[in-house]
Amino acid sequence: MNAIVGALNHSLRVPLAAELHSRPFLRLDAPEAITHLAVYHGVASGPPQAHSQHLLLGALCEHFGVAAPRPGASHFFHDFGSFSLKWECHTEFATYTVTSSLAQDVAPQEAFAHMPLAYLPAAWLAQLAGRLMAAAHVALVKGDADASSLPKVFERSLLARSSVMQGAELWSDFAIQADGFSRFVIRDIGMRELQAGRLVQRVLEIETYRMMALLGLPAARAVGRELDRVEAELAELADAMVATDMAQPDGGNGDEQRLLEQITRLAARMEKLSLANGYRFSASRAYFRIVRARIEELREVRIEGTPTVEEFMERRLEPAMHTCEATGARQEALGRRIADTNDLLRTRVGLVQEMQNRRILESLNARAAQQLRLQLAVEGLSVAAISYYLVGLLGYAGKAAKAAGLPLNPDLALGVLVPVVAGAVWLAQRRVHHKIEKSH
Repeated sequence: MNAIVGALNHSLRVPLAAELHSRPFLRLDAPEAITHLAVYHGVASGPPQAHSQHLLLGALCEHFGVAAPRPGASHFFHDFGSFSLKWECHTEFATYTVTSSLAQDVAPQEAFAHMPLAYLPAAWLAQLAGRLMAAAHVALVKGDADASSLPKVFERSLLARSSVMQGAELWSDFAIQADGFSRFVIRDIGMRELQAGRLVQRVLEIETYRMMALLGLPAARAVGRELDRVEAELAELADAMVATDMAQPDGGNGDEQRLLEQITRLAARMEKLSLANGYRFSASRAYFRIVRARIEELREVRIEGTPTVEEFMERRLEPAMHTCEATGARQEALGRRIADTNDLLRTRVGLVQEMQNRRILESLNARAAQQLRLQLAVEGLSVAAISYYLVGLLGYAGKAAKAAGLPLNPDLALGVLVPVVAGAVWLAQRRVHHKIEKSH
């Protein structure tokens, strides 16, 4: 039966079903120490950079004599004895979460001196230079531990503190301490089984995705300065368009072409900005949505005298995200304005060309009329010339007849024939004209 069902499966059914269980929560019981590292590799560089994360994990596993996961794996967990490691590979970064147990009687302020970072080889940590995006230490302690000295664990006086998930307290200042790590203290005051692992993962995801979301802020500031310059140039182009006189003898075509070249360059600059920063802004929005979702999952309850994590993020993270969103919207709006201006300018260039074509046609019509008048004058002269030659020939014929003895006065006959010959020639030309007109 299993073979039959397997033959009926879609090729993606099993891996898609396994995706729901691919990133399980850590099993944690207080007291516990957790070190979390988020290593950035980016997406612009493509798969080779993501592959480097697998090589980095492979080097760590090789150091401890452990088999590394298969190439292309997106998650890995192993218990190394003195510590456990959970590794996850995401689109732009990979995370390393290292956990180890603490002594039962350890004080919260002393827990950060026993972080599992010490188990990681120094040579391996050196390979992370320039790529560490987030680094955090978490102390998961018993609820009966003395909390009066907890503020001294943090270097900042302004702390975020709240009751979370109906069984714990969360403390943090969300600042990088002197050791280069941000710190979180979680007091277990009645969490159920596996709840501690879920809480720690959510806290670490808030920290990691918060930093990834903020990657869009420097880009937004740089783009904002470039947008200022583009807007100034677009305003100058608009003024030049208004000042350009379309009624000039040459239609202002030279100015219009110059303006069209400038607006085309502006459109190319905006397209380059969109390609360079569009992904960064959309990624920041996605990361920020994850941060807000994880904060909601904490189910915070206020502890009087200190802000909650949600309030802390609203005052500090949301303004940065609003800057990114506003810059992205401004970039899109400016792109549309440039496109509209480009369309308007192309329409003006088309009108100028139509005006020039009309002037050319008017000039051709005037020349055709002149040629017609000249042709009529030439045709009148040709009637006289043809008549003259015909009358001359008839005169020779009359003289020959008189010499032959015919009673004929050649001079009188020529005088009578002149109007007759001229009229016949004129009628013959008119008949030719009528035939030509009918043929066309």
